[in-house]
Amino acid sequence: MNLTRVAIENNRTTWVLLIVMLVAGVSAYYQLPRDYDPGFLVRMAQVVTTFPGASPERVEQLVTDKLEKVIQEIPELDSVVSESRTGISIIKVNIQERYTDLRPIWDNLRRKIDAEAKNLPEGVVGPFVNDEFGDVFGIVLSVTGEGFDFAEMKTIADDVRDALLRLPQTSKVELFGNQDEQIFVDFDPVRLSEMGLTPFHLMQTLSGRNVVVPGGAIYVADERIVLEPSGNYENLEAIQRTLIEVPGKSSLIYLGDIAEVHRGYVEPVRSAVHASGAPALAIAVSMRKGGNIIALGESVARTVQQLTEQYPIGIEIQNVLFSPHEVDRKVQAFVVNLMQAIAVVAAVMLLSLGMRTGLVVAALIPSSMIMALLVMSFFHIGLNQISLAALMIALGMLVDNGIVMTENIVVKMKSGQSPLDAAIGSATELRVPLLTASLTTAAAFLPIYLAQSNTGEYTAPLFEVVSITLLSSWVLSMTVIPMLCVYCLKVKVAPASAHQGGADVSRDEGVCLQDRVLEKYRSVLVVLLRHRVAMVIASDRMYFKMELELPLGASLQATEKLVEGVEAYLREDTLVNEVRTQGVTSWITYIGNGGPRFVLTHIPKPNSSHYALFIINTTSLKVIDEVMDKLNRHVWQFFPDATIKLKRFENGEPIENPVEIRVSGDNVDVLLRLAESIKEQLKSMNRVTSIVDDWGHRTKKISLHIDQDQVKRLGISNKDIALSMQTNLSGLALSQFRENDDIIPIVMRSEASEHLAVNQLGSLTVYSQQTGKAYSLSQVAQPVLEWESAAIRRRNLERTVTVGAQVLGDNTAIS
Repeated sequence: MNLTRVAIENNRTTWVLLIVMLVAGVSAYYQLPRDYDPGFLVRMAQVVTTFPGASPERVEQLVTDKLEKVIQEIPELDSVVSESRTGISIIKVNIQERYTDLRPIWDNLRRKIDAEAKNLPEGVVGPFVNDEFGDVFGIVLSVTGEGFDFAEMKTIADDVRDALLRLPQTSKVELFGNQDEQIFVDFDPVRLSEMGLTPFHLMQTLSGRNVVVPGGAIYVADERIVLEPSGNYENLEAIQRTLIEVPGKSSLIYLGDIAEVHRGYVEPVRSAVHASGAPALAIAVSMRKGGNIIALGESVARTVQQLTEQYPIGIEIQNVLFSPHEVDRKVQAFVVNLMQAIAVVAAVMLLSLGMRTGLVVAALIPSSMIMALLVMSFFHIGLNQISLAALMIALGMLVDNGIVMTENIVVKMKSGQSPLDAAIGSATELRVPLLTASLTTAAAFLPIYLAQSNTGEYTAPLFEVVSITLLSSWVLSMTVIPMLCVYCLKVKVAPASAHQGGADVSRDEGVCLQDRVLEKYRSVLVVLLRHRVAMVIASDRMYFKMELELPLGASLQATEKLVEGVEAYLREDTLVNEVRTQGVTSWITYIGNGGPRFVLTHIPKPNSSHYALFIINTTSLKVIDEVMDKLNRHVWQFFPDATIKLKRFENGEPIENPVEIRVSGDNVDVLLRLAESIKEQLKSMNRVTSIVDDWGHRTKKISLHIDQDQVKRLGISNKDIALSMQTNLSGLALSQFRENDDIIPIVMRSEASEHLAVNQLGSLTVYSQQTGKAYSLSQVAQPVLEWESAAIRRRNLERTVTVGAQVLGDNTAIS
């Protein structure tokens, strides 16, 4: 069966099928999923375990090592990378790239971790497995409130989160920068000792008082009535009026008489968020799989607008990062390019072959694109920056099939063949050559599709979409184009001999024009090749990120001071105002962690008190380099202890450092010495910057050398000393206060802890649970200042130091 003959002879059916295809394709265009990046599997999970008070070496030996060994039993494992810091173990589990069904793997990981958890030391919290590490939160909102505290802003943020979770396109909504509340019971150690009380007595009293126990039920005839005893705390006054029995005396006193009860926030602060310098909460919204980010953005904007009208003056909810705008710009740019291509092809063909021929060929472009969109919907390929790029690539190639087919029909018609014979003859003659050409062109992208790597998975739509579009063009060139040529083209039969002189002149003029065009193209190509790195990795996002790190072990308060200094510079020297029309429009700062994964290429850092991340929005792409240069010079000049990394957002697999060198071994001193040697060599090259290692400088700690004989004589245990120090310095959790659906810890701490100096540690009170007596720390232990590694990192069970660096200018990692 000759498909071309069938299409021409049954032209009404062909027209109906074409119209149905066009309508279905346009409908599919509006229904296709839309996102910035294509679907991408992040084959990484995090296992986080806290071990309060333990040194990095103890965390490594007692927690990290045990968990790593069971993780190594997973057959699909590619690598396991761990970080042991004071009080916390973070293990990253990476799976081999050839695996795509990760759910059974993560379930197996959880089973192994849960089985090993019972072998971890007492006091360990966790481990917790996070296998949703790859979720992308394409919308980030900030909530600020002048004159409002964090508790009030949290109430509003929770309200916004609940409203956003109800949207059909929403998958997850998470809050960042929240300051957890606590109820503090501040006591005077001297007064407590005088009354013979200890924190443990208070803890037992509050725990026994603040409890909800079901009281059973009674039956009255056929009715069952539940008994609910009162007893749990309803307000702060109830806590203050808790009766405390004084040991050795037949008297009771109120808790409020011996301690100050008040509401506050967790101290020290673990993380914070600033929105353009103001304290804020961040609301990150993730889209469900296969959703439409543009539709989600419209729903979010509409919901936020409705909610904002209900809140008091001073509360502001602003877009910090809004991917729907970026995706919408890309889709609109594709539509504009499509219209331009149709116009250009029609104009060129009109001038060279005439109006009828030009319109026939130009009709192939939208028809092929719409057919390709319809086929993409069947294969669940959405619109994203890769598939849109593939459509634009195919835009310049799909018209070739139509041009070749139309010109061949015109030539045959000029030679005297009838339109039907010319169309069928041309289709028969060109069917295989055009198909071969289309498949050959598509095969150029096949290695990308077959690559067993994250990059191959990310760019796979290039091959898929180009192949679909070119094959759609081929099908239409075999059916619709010949039919249009038969019924639309009017060709005069050429005489047997034609004058060739005019053709020579025309050809000479064409050659000259061609030379001028090629020369112009050559000059543009040279510029692009000179800036090849920028052309390949450049993103059209009008924002960039700045990472600031103080030496490991720095407090969050020190990091906040650094952030405030940099934010002051941003406001004064880069922020857009009445005078400055180009520069920074807004920014958001995550202090103490890396915030959400708001783009695929961002790998959020876990909680680290020495780390801060800025996401800075600008007025245009061209000002980014200028602002980055200013910030780099300012930080190096005024904050020499800080390490700064400035990056645009690349496309594809994220790369933390373009240059990395790993050194593995068991001896810490040798590892650090080799790392320092490598850093010195890198500095001498003058082609890299921000040279750091991931272990950092050694940090100070105070070890308590306990006199075991003395504590035995006094009836004190090592646990008594540890709990007493926790009570004096950071606070001891006594009970919980329930408020609506929130559970707020009740923490007891010493009033002297806020103003305690290092040389006053010996004066801290140690309480004996056995006797109830109190002693000074200097009677049972000696504080000693020591140095330790700030972090111990391992890769596949080996201690590993990684030296990383950023490249300067147009240098690349391989140059």
